[in-house]
Amino acid sequence: MILVSLFEQVSVHVFLLLVVVSGLTSFFTASFGAGGGVMLLGIMAQVLPPQLIIPLHGVVQLGSNAGRAAMSWRHIDWKLIATFLPGALLGAFIGSFVLVSLPPAIMYLTIALFILYLCWGPKLPKVVLGPWGTAMAGGVTTFITLFAGATGPLVAAFIKQIHADRFRTVATFATAMSLQHVLKIAVFEAAGFPLLAWLPLLACMIVSGAIGTWVGLRVLKRMPERYFHRVFNMILTLMAFRLIWQSMTLLTV
Repeated sequence: MILVSLFEQVSVHVFLLLVVVSGLTSFFTASFGAGGGVMLLGIMAQVLPPQLIIPLHGVVQLGSNAGRAAMSWRHIDWKLIATFLPGALLGAFIGSFVLVSLPPAIMYLTIALFILYLCWGPKLPKVVLGPWGTAMAGGVTTFITLFAGATGPLVAAFIKQIHADRFRTVATFATAMSLQHVLKIAVFEAAGFPLLAWLPLLACMIVSGAIGTWVGLRVLKRMPERYFHRVFNMILTLMAFRLIWQSMTLLTV
């Protein structure tokens, strides 16, 4: 019954497209550190109604990031996660009171500029990268993700400032994003979003994402450290330029 209801909302072709893309974008993030979530968000925006994109994307990304974190759990920086979580909880709590459609243009532009600074600007001061700075990053990015759904590159760029090791970066980033997506889903669930109706699509996308993650982590193991950081920075930069383009497009409409 749920499956029949689902195919009244999306075609079989869209269903298959999203399942395949979920696997490919998870492979991309596992291999190169970031970028797959934003790619998936962009594709979902082309084939799904606007009000569905962020909550459905959150569930799929929870599955993808949780799988990546589980497969690389030995490399997780739990101290960073412990300081990220309180800020994320506060950001989700505040965001739950203002869950409205905010104009995203300025938000996209701000995120993009922060990403470019974190990738190519001077290293942030130690005080910013310490516990208070990490907690603040958790709060701000979790708040923003409820409306924009595009904070993955920003979180990845922040963690990159703290860790040089590629496995530690990927594992800690996956864990931080898993926490963020859990909180996002909880907020949308409390707001009455009908996630159950989309369960077949979400389940298939999560399984596909897990397969993509498994393959991508094996590619990561074979990648030299210096290549990883170059590719990682270039991907984040491209994501920033995409956000700037989105912002400019919205401002000129």
